[in-house]
Amino acid sequence: MDTTLRDGEQTSGVSFSASEKLTLAKLLLEELKVDRIEVASARVSEGELQAVQQITEWAKAHNYLDKIEVLTFVDSGVSLDWMEKAGAISQNLLTKGSLNHLTHQLKKTPEQHFAEIAEIFKAASEKGIINNIYLEDWSNGMRNSKEYVFQFLDFLITQPIKRVLLPDTLGILTHTETSEFISEIVQKYPQLHIDFHGHNDYDLGVANVMEAIKAGCHGLHLTINGMGERAGNAPMASAIAVINDFLPDVKINLNEKALYKVSKLVSAFTGISIPANKPIVGDNVFTQTAGIHADGDSKKNLYFSDLMPERFGRKRKYALGKMSGKANIQKNLQELGLTLNDDELKKVTARIIELGDKKERVTKDDLPYIISDVLDTDYQQKVFVKSYVLTHSKGLRPSTTLSLEIDGKTFEENASGDGQYDAFMNALRKIYKAQNLVLPRLTDYAVRIPPGSASDALCETVITWDLDGKEFTSRGLDSDQTVSAIKATEKMLNLI
Repeated sequence: MDTTLRDGEQTSGVSFSASEKLTLAKLLLEELKVDRIEVASARVSEGELQAVQQITEWAKAHNYLDKIEVLTFVDSGVSLDWMEKAGAISQNLLTKGSLNHLTHQLKKTPEQHFAEIAEIFKAASEKGIINNIYLEDWSNGMRNSKEYVFQFLDFLITQPIKRVLLPDTLGILTHTETSEFISEIVQKYPQLHIDFHGHNDYDLGVANVMEAIKAGCHGLHLTINGMGERAGNAPMASAIAVINDFLPDVKINLNEKALYKVSKLVSAFTGISIPANKPIVGDNVFTQTAGIHADGDSKKNLYFSDLMPERFGRKRKYALGKMSGKANIQKNLQELGLTLNDDELKKVTARIIELGDKKERVTKDDLPYIISDVLDTDYQQKVFVKSYVLTHSKGLRPSTTLSLEIDGKTFEENASGDGQYDAFMNALRKIYKAQNLVLPRLTDYAVRIPPGSASDALCETVITWDLDGKEFTSRGLDSDQTVSAIKATEKMLNLI
């Protein structure tokens, strides 16, 4: 059962709109193919009621209504009335699974609690509603008041229920406790259908899911991206991968290829980004950074495991940066359909390492620009832009102080202009005029970034120059637009 739309929505700051809930409900059931979804808590708001009504209307039309579940409360039937308005037919009744909660929160005896539950189950059955029951704080109940838990379960086997839902409400269980507690209950109550609902406070959610399955539980509650209160719930993607790879006797119907798409959509709807290193769905988890790994992948797939990205609708990537070797770059070039000779590859590798040392973010889409920049420097450099200061202040014209070296001699000038680059060019003209040197005329100035790149992408500036009727271009590459233009200009100075 996926509970992203109910328990996952308890993530701080998260609230799905009705249309978002319906969209996700459709994806979860039709593409990811989960068995059930818990979509809301009863009585929360008018908006929540409308969201559930939209979901149940769609589900009824597609024979999914028995897969739509709602959290309800021991409230003398008020939640049941809400469910009827919402069109839902499966309730997950929230009750107290530890004596501590029962005594101090409800201030009732077990007998009083059970009597109220029995009344709700009876009323629900009369309305044709399927009964499931949460034993809230069950994990602490098993630790500290096991007799009460068994007393509760003894009562439940006499009731018209379909499933018993056992939550590790505070995420406190170790994997050994999960195994022991679930095993004991499954063996003692073979007639009950047991679901395990794990939380991730100690980062043990997936380990506990694994042990719960091995111990004989019949169902799991998971959320997309591990969303949920505090540290969240056991994450869907990791749990599915673990089941498919390490529990061969357990068969599930979920479609792994849909995981990444649903994960990204949930992230977009909630505004909560997925950590780059989050297993299965994080941006970096199928990215090789070290060149030795890329080299190994080319030699009998030495760094591959069963976690192949294609399983989850993804592709392996090879990062470009200071850790890159030639193998990483070759892999990216292959994807782009580009080839370089050994000398060119060395130059491009050196440039990428240089950019990585400066903490520049380099992507596959940047490669053609880097290649163009590197292979466009086949000249003996005589003119060097040694240093410059660019200023831009509100109400004042931009200005530049430039230090330029020509044939070993250094010259310095200051000038203002309509923009920082214009001020740079004005300072450059002063130096060249004083040395009786001629500068070409700038005829075109184009800036571009790789398609789909972010705001911190490398930027290529291509400038077209005219010198005595002869036209030529120079290119500069940097993450800063003005700096890339200055680099293009420095190339020009060495070409004329």
